Amino acid sequence: MADGDRLQRLEVRAGAPLRGGGWLLAVAGALWLVQAFAAAQAVAAWIGGAGGAGLGWAAGFVGAGLLRAGLEHAGGGLVHRAADRAVAAERAALLEREARRPEGGPASAEVAALATQKLAALTPYLTRYKPAMLRVRLIPPLILAASLSVSWAVALVLFVAGPLIPVFMALVGMAAREASEKQMAEIGDMNALLIDRIAALPDIRLLDATARAEADFAARAEGLRARTMAVLRVAFLSSTILELFSALGVALVAVYVGFTLLGEIGIGHWGDLTLAGGLFVLLLAPEFFQPLRDMAAAWHDRASARAVAGELAALEEDPRPAILGRGEAAAPLDGPATLRLEGAAVARGGAPVALPDLAVAPGEAVALTGPSGAGKSSALMAAAGLLPVEAGRIEVAGRTLDAATADAWRARVALVPQAVHVPDVTLRAFLDPAGQGGDPAPALAAAGAEGVVARLPEGLDTRLGETGAGVSGGEARRLLVARAILSGADVVLADEPTADLDTDTARQVIAGLQALAARGATLLVATHDPRLIAAMDRVVEMPGRAAEGAA
Repeated sequence: MADGDRLQRLEVRAGAPLRGGGWLLAVAGALWLVQAFAAAQAVAAWIGGAGGAGLGWAAGFVGAGLLRAGLEHAGGGLVHRAADRAVAAERAALLEREARRPEGGPASAEVAALATQKLAALTPYLTRYKPAMLRVRLIPPLILAASLSVSWAVALVLFVAGPLIPVFMALVGMAAREASEKQMAEIGDMNALLIDRIAALPDIRLLDATARAEADFAARAEGLRARTMAVLRVAFLSSTILELFSALGVALVAVYVGFTLLGEIGIGHWGDLTLAGGLFVLLLAPEFFQPLRDMAAAWHDRASARAVAGELAALEEDPRPAILGRGEAAAPLDGPATLRLEGAAVARGGAPVALPDLAVAPGEAVALTGPSGAGKSSALMAAAGLLPVEAGRIEVAGRTLDAATADAWRARVALVPQAVHVPDVTLRAFLDPAGQGGDPAPALAAAGAEGVVARLPEGLDTRLGETGAGVSGGEARRLLVARAILSGADVVLADEPTADLDTDTARQVIAGLQALAARGATLLVATHDPRLIAAMDRVVEMPGRAAEGAA
């Protein structure tokens, strides 16, 4: 199963420290046999009048207890450190993989929930469930063997009561996994709703839809409450089952030992059952069930971890290819600012989309036109190395655009997307993300954006936030054009830069792009705007039909 394989990979990532810590905890639990024997002998010696021998056995009991505490401390530390490292590595791998995926995947809120709240559920799996399973395999058989050496009747009681617990736990586990999966899905939906409503908060207030938004949150919170209570019900049920069988088992052992010592029962033991022997098996009986108790307490941790592992496996099986390169800073690719597409096709929405054959010369401004859905945006994303081609090839600066050249090529490229994302940094940092320290004033003037900065409360030191609060869509695009000018990029890819803009704002954006062209930059612009098309050197029309056999 995918989730089982994924958890095995997590355990491998945790490595030897997890296994070593688990064994230390298991050995610490097994030391109770030594303590129980010493305690039984000490009590029997004191009752029999041998106080000196009793003190010796008591000292042995304390010594074994100290050793047990030391092993538990060392083992617990190893297990927790190994789990923290494994989960941190899993989180880093998830974020790196998703950051290099093109658009069209799960909502960012769902990925954020998986990387934070949900991945945290893997820690109890490693720190509680795995050590508990190791103790279950080691301690009950040892206690069963030790009990058998004193009384076959006690061993029989434990042998009958013990296996019933895993059987019922397996039945409960089926419901636990289903409940955990539903709870995890509800957490992801709650996060997605929160991110969506925060982004739309101005519109919600403008439309007087605050009550509706509150109702949506209340309904989603009620759903999450119901899913969480379902998980808790299963957890309480599993604990109740275990407590019932463990209580019955310990009670039967206590009754048997008591009546045997009183002389009422004469069978079920080897020879005479002494006080020391009776106390020994009586002290072992609760510890026989303790590893099973620990396993029951950690059973829902396993269910939650498998639900999270299933989500991780589903993301890993996502067919979307990663963007080319590693997304790291690199020296600009040498060669002329040329761009050539030959028989290229990309996969969008599960269907292949043919890209036009074109060759853009250095300093040339080309408009890419065609009906909506023809693949204009896909062509730009592919030209930037953000969308790998499924067929054909893309050549940049005289070299094939691939994983080895993508980062260096993007160092020469400025991208002006249709949907502008403004990170939570100052406007100065937004205009100069590489920290080159250039004066932004000339670039702002060339893009017609100096007025945008002038009216902001703190000018270039204003923080616009992730929603770009304080600037309109057209102003944000002009700022992107200014950033392209300031960066010195000699290749500019612009996706519908004048879409949904008024006439004056569109004219200013076009003027900014023309300023880039005047500097000698190579422009490839996807647009429907006749004014922008007229400002370009030539036009490439996309027919808008899917590629046949391209995938």
